[in-house]
Amino acid sequence: MGPDRMHPRVLRELAEVIAEPLSIIFERSWRTGEVPEDWRKANIIPIFKKGKKEDLGNYRLVSLTSVPGKMMERLVLGVISKQEQKALRSSQHRFTKGKSCLTNLVAFYDVDG
Repeated sequence: MGPDRMHPRVLRELAEVIAEPLSIIFERSWRTGEVPEDWRKANIIPIFKKGKKEDLGNYRLVSLTSVPGKMMERLVLGVISKQEQKALRSSQHRFTKGKSCLTNLVAFYDVDG
């Protein structure tokens, strides 16, 4: 749970009740470019990876944020990704799903070789 103390299961079970209010908040946020303040807060917790528990380098920090905020992030990411795909050339490899430095090198040598 994030700082709003809202468990994802509660949101899932109340989906029919909260869908409309959340869509209003999402729409307003999209139009104004402002995210509700509570959605910008996070609880940071250390997660043990491996090794000695006394060594602070053996932990990674995880941000627990608001579930509605995460939902909105995913929606925005989806819209941006679709727009980005339209704007990118087929030769673009960075930040493109299924492409990498390796595919860029292969494409380069195929064209020039």
